[in-house]
Amino acid sequence: MPATARLGTMRGMSRLRLHAERHTVARIGWLRAAVLGANDGIVSTGSLIVGIAASNADKASVLLAGVAALVAGAMSMAAGEYVSVSSQSDSEKANLAKEARELADQPEFEREELAAIYIGRGLDRELALEVADQLMAKDALAAHARDELGISDLTTARPLQAAAASAATFGVGAAAPLLVVALAPERLLILLVTATSLVFLAALGALGAKAGGAAPWRSVLRVTFWGAMAMALTAGIGRLAGTAV
Repeated sequence: MPATARLGTMRGMSRLRLHAERHTVARIGWLRAAVLGANDGIVSTGSLIVGIAASNADKASVLLAGVAALVAGAMSMAAGEYVSVSSQSDSEKANLAKEARELADQPEFEREELAAIYIGRGLDRELALEVADQLMAKDALAAHARDELGISDLTTARPLQAAAASAATFGVGAAAPLLVVALAPERLLILLVTATSLVFLAALGALGAKAGGAAPWRSVLRVTFWGAMAMALTAGIGRLAGTAV
């Protein structure tokens, strides 16, 4: 490589080191589970508390029901996330195993297939084949996993991580309305649990949007609307049940 070309390459690498980009795609795996867990913890537990309180149950009964909802909900979220993400992980592993067999049995076809992907993205055939050759020489399975199957280290399924994030954040979310029940006077319980739950949901929506690099107002409106709907419905059902009893 000529000296001027080497110098240009070195300068380019220096600029890349100084220009450190921070993307949020690496957070997708745990962020989705964490936001879902916290949101469900607030909505389900807050709604249950409001519904039971609306049926004229005493404060001790409301608190006991809320604690039971926290424990059961956290375990349910962990199990659900683990099973769901494990299914995704099993599918990814099966596809990678199939791709590894195809690379062993039909390397030339797989080379052409990878090159065709790059041609579709705008490279000419000669350059696409050169890129495919270089990437396959380094790690053929990783190249096909990323560009053919859409599987990468950043987005691969991690069942235990998703289960732990979902269970932990569900517990934190559910604890928020429970704390209000413990501290609020019984006559203001429904009002305070509803109001604080909506505030917690709005804060969660804003934090989730910020962590994901999205606009916060849309997320805030979305979670507070559905949270308000859930609490309104359970309050109505609780009121009807209390009247019937």
